[in-house]
Amino acid sequence: MRIALFQMTSGVDPAANAVLLQDAVRDAAAGGARMLFTPEMSGLLDRDRTRSAAHVVAEADDIVLAAVRDTAAQAGIWVHLGSLALLGDDGVSRVNRGFVIDDQGGIRARYDKIHLFDVDLASGESWRESAVYSAGGGPVLCETPPGALGMSICYDLRFPDLYRALSDAGATLLAVPAAFTVPTGMAHWHVLLRARAIEAGAYVVAAAQVGVHEDGRATFGHSLVVDPWGEVVLDMGSEPGLGFAEIDPARIGDVRARVPALQHRRPIGPVEVRT
Repeated sequence: MRIALFQMTSGVDPAANAVLLQDAVRDAAAGGARMLFTPEMSGLLDRDRTRSAAHVVAEADDIVLAAVRDTAAQAGIWVHLGSLALLGDDGVSRVNRGFVIDDQGGIRARYDKIHLFDVDLASGESWRESAVYSAGGGPVLCETPPGALGMSICYDLRFPDLYRALSDAGATLLAVPAAFTVPTGMAHWHVLLRARAIEAGAYVVAAAQVGVHEDGRATFGHSLVVDPWGEVVLDMGSEPGLGFAEIDPARIGDVRARVPALQHRRPIGPVEVRT
């Protein structure tokens, strides 16, 4: 089954980002894809909290979500909208929320990012997601045309227990939309995505932000599709655009038969500490 990934350089204007996403939805459908995957923060990438505040609204009022839903219905294609910055239920805190949208424009699943990125990098960059965003409550699995999709977002990638929970629940496809920084991307992006695919015996689809953004940050790009054996099926490099890949369900069964690690998982008890 053919899927598409949109590697984009989101800016600070949701209306402009919505136009890019709508074009990608149409082009993905025209290219024969059954489902399109977009990056984290597809609708708005802006670290200026004051400037972004006017654009961070409740889900029902978000123009990007509405535009993508309408276009998915018109084009007849499923979309994994990697994530949007939205107001939470309290109307004050923000959530980093991904969506699965079906080919009728309906929302089939929502997932709020669980693990929040708080770090000071050697490059001088400092990030405090927890100062603005609320963490999600738990894993989400959604049936889609290319397979049972386990949802995650960016920094979640570093926490294998999440992907173990998703694969235990039946995931054959893991989505990791991201806006990885360049230093961490160069060091860890490929190896972590390949590891998650190998551990789960599943395809990993990671649509990413790329390039220098309007708010001054730089993101790594290299949107990837990795097969269950850990082989990179698609690497989109460092330019924005649309890429296509094939998902072969038979490949999942073959790999899981060759290395039946999922069958051999056992509960892990408390660690015995000796001194």
